[in-house]
Amino acid sequence: MDNASSSRESMAHLKAVYFLRPSTDNVQKLRRHLAMPRFAEYHLFFSNILKIPQIQILADSDEQEVVQQVQEFYADFCAIDPYHFTLNIQNNHMYMLPTVVDPPGMQSFCDRAVDGIASVFLALKRRPVIRFQRTSDVAKRIAQETARLMYEQECGLFDFRRTENSSLLLVIDRRDDPVTPLLNQWTYQAMVHELIGIENNKVDLRGFANVPKDQQEVVLSSVQDDFFRANMFENFGDLGMNIKRMVDDFQHLSKSSLILQSIGDMAKFVSNYPEYRKTHGNVTKHVALVSEMSRIVEERKLMLVSQTEQELACTSGQAAAFEAVTSLLNNESVSDIDRLRLVMLYALRYEKESPVQLMQLFNKLASCSAKYKSGLVQFLLKQAGVDKRTGDLYGNRDLLNIARNMARGLKGVENVYTQHQPLLFQTMEGIVKGRLRDADYPLVGNHFQQGRPQDVVIFIVGGTTYEEARSVALYNAANPGVRFFLGGSVVLNSKRFLEDLGEAQRISKSSTII
Repeated sequence: MDNASSSRESMAHLKAVYFLRPSTDNVQKLRRHLAMPRFAEYHLFFSNILKIPQIQILADSDEQEVVQQVQEFYADFCAIDPYHFTLNIQNNHMYMLPTVVDPPGMQSFCDRAVDGIASVFLALKRRPVIRFQRTSDVAKRIAQETARLMYEQECGLFDFRRTENSSLLLVIDRRDDPVTPLLNQWTYQAMVHELIGIENNKVDLRGFANVPKDQQEVVLSSVQDDFFRANMFENFGDLGMNIKRMVDDFQHLSKSSLILQSIGDMAKFVSNYPEYRKTHGNVTKHVALVSEMSRIVEERKLMLVSQTEQELACTSGQAAAFEAVTSLLNNESVSDIDRLRLVMLYALRYEKESPVQLMQLFNKLASCSAKYKSGLVQFLLKQAGVDKRTGDLYGNRDLLNIARNMARGLKGVENVYTQHQPLLFQTMEGIVKGRLRDADYPLVGNHFQQGRPQDVVIFIVGGTTYEEARSVALYNAANPGVRFFLGGSVVLNSKRFLEDLGEAQRISKSSTII
């Protein structure tokens, strides 16, 4: 609303179309605008439910009767991919704090989550059965407030005259799986977000050297980009080969005799052929991204770091893990953020097994990482340690999971860098096979599931990851009888997860209530 309201110049020859969230702030700005209209007609479209009092405010303001229509189009979320959405909530750290620390802030956080979830189900034309993670107060609150909206306050709007209970909403807490957002990634989409950052499908490369001007801000969309859609879940090695194949095809057409053996060779070749950039802009974009990521991988020694990360996440062996982490802490080529993540991953896995060695790692981290905030690893354990978690994060509680892990170990792993499987995969399996325990994931109200749900929205309070989005897409492809949708408050990479953790720790330290 700000841009539209900033000028008072009359434009009576124009018609105005507004598409906006029905937030209190937006409705008030629109009210002031309608009191002194600039345009001949106003066509108002809202991305979510417009409440009766808000409609009354707008009607009272429209004394000149310039409003021609008011409609709701349910899109109060950012659809990143066909099965993945985010709400882009700014104060994402709120989910880690008790409500008493900032009641208005927590209310705002929960309201935004409920609004976004409601909009998704209105777009799907479904009213779901609702379940939540028992150990999370914030997940429970969001689930209960969503149920109140769907079954009481707006029950008519959500009555789609279909067989009820064919869809499910499961609200879970990011802290049940703190490992996934801490890991380095090696599949294309997830890797770009981890090393460079993706915001609403856009990648900003302006801060990087040797990037062509026309590639400094690029779009990565599986809907618009065929190459990206085909390669977004591919590992880094296969991706490089696929890009080389496309560049080789053009090289053959251009009758160039250059030998292209590395990503750097491909980047130079592309920059020397402006006509290639014009006709194959997509591939140019992907060469630029892969070239930049290759540089970061080498600079931060991520292949070395990531191998230990994956072992910490997927295999047991405390003594070997301690030795590997200690060795990397002593390696001057390893960055501070990578050292911090390694100690966090070790702490999450072995917090009960080796408290003495864990303290040694804390001290080592503090001495070799100047930026390390004292107590951040301990704060993570307080938030997401073994006593706080519901799911079987390391597959060592449930006999079936133990057997699975043993079988995987005997077969060997196809790619050591992508062997980790998010906890979300187990959750999806539990839903499909009817094994999700009511004691751990209770229902809201008395709306019971009849058989297997057809549409499932899993909402992660605290944020999703692209690794989890990949799991959902692959699971949907392999199981056509059920559709999973993944959503969350933000899309995380390790940097954002650590920022949220640090902000929550800062507020906790300064609060007199906690």
